[in-house]
Amino acid sequence: MKKRIPIFTLLIVFVFAGLFVGCASSFVTQISAEQAYAMMNESGDFVLIDARTPAEFAQSRIRGAISIPYIEIIRRAPYEILDKDIMILVYCQSGRRSAIAARRLANLGFTNIYDFGGINSWTFGTISG
Repeated sequence: MKKRIPIFTLLIVFVFAGLFVGCASSFVTQISAEQAYAMMNESGDFVLIDARTPAEFAQSRIRGAISIPYIEIIRRAPYEILDKDIMILVYCQSGRRSAIAARRLANLGFTNIYDFGGINSWTFGTISG
């Protein structure tokens, strides 16, 4: 005979899961590329994450960015970004992967995350190679 989980128990689990995700996403702020550029020029203490693939990163990237593809954030970020409170700016190609990466960073306990979407909207120059 299968054991049934009471609906009340499931409801409590979903409520707590929602609270956890809600708390994590409160550490992520959506900003424009212009705002990111200004923040980068005002602060010398930040991490700029390119959440695209290594091939995309090699083709073009924003100067100073480090490559941590969004699918590797959970595995790599805790070892590569040691200060959980440092300002983190995240981008990808169009904004979908940076949003995922930013949420994952928040779930890992990082508290100062800014997602400025895609390099497609970056008008301040890129480098390649």
